[in-house]
Amino acid sequence: MVAMSEKWIFALILLQLSWSGPGSCGKVLVWPVDHSHWINLKFILNELSSRGHNVTILVPSVTFLIDPTEPSALNYVVYSTTFQEDVWFNNFESFIYLVSSEIPKLSTWQGMAKLNEIFSRVGKMFRESCRSVAFNQEVRKKLQEAEFDVLITDPAIPCGELIAEMLEIPLVHTLRFSPGNRLEKYCGGLPTPLSYVPVAMSGLMDRMSFVERLKNTLLSLYFDFWLDQLGEKEWDQLYTEVLGKPTTLCETMGKAEMWLIRTYWDFEFPRPYLPNFEFVGGLHCQPAKPLPEEMEAFVQSSGEHGIVVFSLGSMVKNLTEEKANLIAAALAQIPQKVLWRYKGKQPATLGPNTKLYDWIPQNDLLGHPKTKAFITHGGTNGIYEAIYHGVPMVGIPMFADQPDNIAHMKAKGAAVEVDFSRMTTNDLLGALNTVINEASYKESALRLSQIHHDQPMKPLDRAVFWIEFVMRHKGAKHLRPASHSLTWYQYHCLDVVAFLLACAALGLFIIAKCCLFCCRKLGRTEKKRKRE
Repeated sequence: MVAMSEKWIFALILLQLSWSGPGSCGKVLVWPVDHSHWINLKFILNELSSRGHNVTILVPSVTFLIDPTEPSALNYVVYSTTFQEDVWFNNFESFIYLVSSEIPKLSTWQGMAKLNEIFSRVGKMFRESCRSVAFNQEVRKKLQEAEFDVLITDPAIPCGELIAEMLEIPLVHTLRFSPGNRLEKYCGGLPTPLSYVPVAMSGLMDRMSFVERLKNTLLSLYFDFWLDQLGEKEWDQLYTEVLGKPTTLCETMGKAEMWLIRTYWDFEFPRPYLPNFEFVGGLHCQPAKPLPEEMEAFVQSSGEHGIVVFSLGSMVKNLTEEKANLIAAALAQIPQKVLWRYKGKQPATLGPNTKLYDWIPQNDLLGHPKTKAFITHGGTNGIYEAIYHGVPMVGIPMFADQPDNIAHMKAKGAAVEVDFSRMTTNDLLGALNTVINEASYKESALRLSQIHHDQPMKPLDRAVFWIEFVMRHKGAKHLRPASHSLTWYQYHCLDVVAFLLACAALGLFIIAKCCLFCCRKLGRTEKKRKRE
C-alpha cells in the first residue's frame, strides 16, 4: 500500500512538472492600466509568474500604483513619455475633483462638456504614451526579439492591441466595461439588446419601464457619438500610421482572442454573451488574514455591536472639510466602531468610535466576523470583496463604473445608495441603520457570497486557464463569432430586409399592373359588347 502511494505521489509530481515546467512556459507581454485596474491585473500576472511564465510589463515613466522598482518576479520595461509628471498628476487630480465636486452641481449636458474637455487632454497624453512605444525602434526591436506568446491589455487605455498587431501575437483583453459598452458591442461583437441590457454608466437595471428603455436607447446613441468625439478618429489615424495600412482602433481591438470580464453572475444581470467572453470577477478575493495587533484590539473593543469599514478607494484621498464633517457626524451616531481610510484633515465632528487610517487591509477587515457593513464608493474590487465575504453595503458612487456597480447591488438587495453630492448627515445615518439593522440586506449579501463561492473553477484559475489556452493554441479563432467579418448592415440583415422589401414592392407592382391590365381588358370587352 505504501509503495503504491509513493508511486501515485511520484506520478502527480511528474504531472505537475510536465504542466508547469520550462517546456510549457511561455512569454507574456502586458499593457496595463493604473490604479484599481492594476490591482486586479496584478493577481493574474503573479499567478502566471508562479506557474513559470515569463511576464514582461510595459510601463510609462510616470505611474501611480505600478512600481517597477519593487522586488518582484515580474519584469518591467519602462519607456519614457513626453509629458511631465506634474502635468499628468494635475490632469488626474482635476478629473477627480471635477467628477466628485463640480459635475454633480451641473446639468447633464454641462457636465458632459466638462468631461469632454478633460478627456480630450488626457486622450492626447495617452496617444503620446502609445507613440513613445510604437515609434521607439529600440523598444520595438527588443519586443520582437523576445518572441512573446500573448499580449494582455486593458482596453480602458488603447495601444495594447496595436502592439499585439505589430508583434503578430494573440491578444487577450481584461476589463470591467467600456463607456456605453461601445467596445464590447462594436469591436467585440457582443449582442446588446437595449430592451433589457442597461447601458454601462446609465445606473439602470435589467427590468425597465418604457421611460427607462427610452432613456437606455438615447444613452446608447449618446455614448456612441460621445466616444467618437473623445479621439477615436485620432486613434484610427495613429494605428494606420504605425501599421502602414488603413485600419481602425475598433478593428484592431476586435481581433482579441478572449475578453476577460471582471464580473460574474453573482453581480451581472442575465444577458447574452459570446464564447470568447469569460467572467473572472472576484479573482483578487482571498480568505481574511489576521489583522495587525493594534487594529484587532480596536475591532474587538466594539463588543456585540461590531464594526463598519469605510473606504472611498485609492483615487479619492481626501474630501472637502464640509463633506468630511458631514460624514464624521453621521458615523459618530452609530454604536459600531468605524475604521475609515482617510488621508485628509481630521474632521472636527469625528466621534470617539471612529478611527482614521492612511491605509487599511480592506479584504481582511471585510472578512472579519465583527464586520456589519461596508461604506464604499462602489469600485469593482471593493464590491467583490464585500460579495466574497457576504457584507452588506452603503454605496456612495462618484464616477466611472461606480453608479452601475451600486445599482447592481441595490437590485440584488445587498446595498443602499446615498447621493454623494446631495447627502446629509441624516441620509448617511439612515442608510447605515437600514443596512445594519434590516436582516434582508445581510441575507442578500450572504446569498451572493454563496453564489460566488459555488463555481466549478476559481475566477483566478479561470482567467489563467484561458490565457494559457490562447498561448497553447496560438489563439482561439474557433471561439470568435462570424460577426467580425460582417459589415454593420450585414450584421443587422439590412441588406436582406432591403432585398425582401424590393421583392415585395416588385410583386405589388406586378400585381397592380396585372390588375390594371385586366381592368382595361374588361373595360374594352364591355364597351365592345355594348356597341354590338
